[in-house]
Amino acid sequence: MSELRRHWTPTAVLYLVLSVAGLVGTWTFNALAIVQMRDFLGDLVASGPAVSSITVDLLVVAVAGSVFVIVEARRIGMRFGWLYVVLSGLTAFAFTFPLFLAMRQRHLTARRAATTGA
Repeated sequence: MSELRRHWTPTAVLYLVLSVAGLVGTWTFNALAIVQMRDFLGDLVASGPAVSSITVDLLVVAVAGSVFVIVEARRIGMRFGWLYVVLSGLTAFAFTFPLFLAMRQRHLTARRAATTGA
């Protein structure tokens, strides 16, 4: 088995698929907003209580997830954990968080393999 494929567990692949879905899904709507010249932030907060509720909900989850990414990356010795948080501002947290989880799973699998000699 090649070195590259060895650490891609089914869980890591699932997280990677979710990451791609998050990127495609969010950027499809971002592109629509740009083409339609919408006020992106204004639409988020001024389109009624339901949209505002979802906005606050997702913002709190993104902040908590960002803290988790940084703390967990440090705890298990992953380098550049902060980069996932920075990239979420440029892409989407729906992309970077599952991507982090996929890379975390690979890191843990590789670490486990190294300690067992597999």
